[in-house]
Amino acid sequence: MGQMNRRTVRDLRRGNRSTLLRQLYFRGPVSRQELGVLTGLSSGSVSNVVGELLADELVEEAGSVDSDGGRPRTLLRVAPGGGHLIGVDVGETHVRVELFDLSLTELARWEHPLTPGGLERDPEPVVGHILTGLDAVVDKSGASPGTVIGVGVGVPGLVEQGDEILVHGPTAGRDAVPLERLLRTGTDLPLFIDNGATAQGQAEMWFGAGRGADNAVIALIGSGVGAAIVTAGVPYRGATSSAGEWGHTVVQVGGRACRCGAVGCLEAYVGAQAVLDRYGHGAREAGAGGAGDGGKDGADGVAESGAGGVDGAGEDQQAAFAAIVGAAGSEARAREVLEETAAYLGAGIADLINLFNPERIILGGWAGLLLGGRVLPTIRAATASYALRRPYAQTEIGLAELGPDAVALGAATLPLAHFLATGGAR
Repeated sequence: MGQMNRRTVRDLRRGNRSTLLRQLYFRGPVSRQELGVLTGLSSGSVSNVVGELLADELVEEAGSVDSDGGRPRTLLRVAPGGGHLIGVDVGETHVRVELFDLSLTELARWEHPLTPGGLERDPEPVVGHILTGLDAVVDKSGASPGTVIGVGVGVPGLVEQGDEILVHGPTAGRDAVPLERLLRTGTDLPLFIDNGATAQGQAEMWFGAGRGADNAVIALIGSGVGAAIVTAGVPYRGATSSAGEWGHTVVQVGGRACRCGAVGCLEAYVGAQAVLDRYGHGAREAGAGGAGDGGKDGADGVAESGAGGVDGAGEDQQAAFAAIVGAAGSEARAREVLEETAAYLGAGIADLINLFNPERIILGGWAGLLLGGRVLPTIRAATASYALRRPYAQTEIGLAELGPDAVALGAATLPLAHFLATGGAR
């Protein structure tokens, strides 16, 4: 009985630390008095827990404010130097590793190119790159490994959480990559592994366009297409953590072949490579007879800047995609392809609205931001034509705010979330 009571007291203290630490992180700088109002804890509990957090160097003073006729009130915040977080973006075309302080200020970065689908086809070299990147950012930043709270890893594909974390790659044909076990051969740092879209979505909800919303979908478009679904402030994962594969919902029965092996998937119409393929095919047809706006010259220009785009090759693919978006103002074929893409994208977003009734749809990913920057009104109009009228009227559709390369930042929020939930436990 005594052991149960001690455990209950310890759990209560940890809960109070977590509550205060979250408020300080997301609302700080704030005073002790404000913390009492925000948390509902007594002044004595606030004082005791703040004292612990100060002693642990997780919280620091951040100036003061005048009070009504009394002594100035000291402001408190989470200490940026109280620890470090590492985020790893295992993309389709790169491994990017970034080290942050607790304020999520980037202190060091390392990157290595990949061939598309590398993690699923041949995971060992990718694991080697990740481990090299971890050592590189720690050395470059000068941080002690002991200050690293954890490593978040955002990956493409399905991430099955369980006794052993497994990554399934439906587009590469290899399932059950034991990524955590493989990484454990080279690091003792705490590991947190999740789908990259889910991780990036959490960052947008905390620090970007999702702030203040409890129900939202962060729709991400790049080489692949995915979504992070947030309901009641919590990521929706489904029964086996595969929720969010929005790119593999069907928009055309018997339609274009998708790299996942099915046909008619949304990704096969709005993914970056799908847009490049449609543009190149149409432009070649128009150029065969020497006619059409831009005709063959326009197709060749994109093909040259996008060499390797057929394989989803990173910078080349992005340059080719950006060229199409840029040409839409003066070239009929580019404009036609973007309008067609906006129509398919609107249908896909309408499905999200009809299924999940979110407050916000946030369009992100490098290709999504390029598309949204050019044709967001067209996307909204297309969505309105497919969505139920009332839910559509209650949904905001806007662009992500954290930029096109926010997966590593999102991955860093995985250990950060654990850190806050445990009251700053190491």
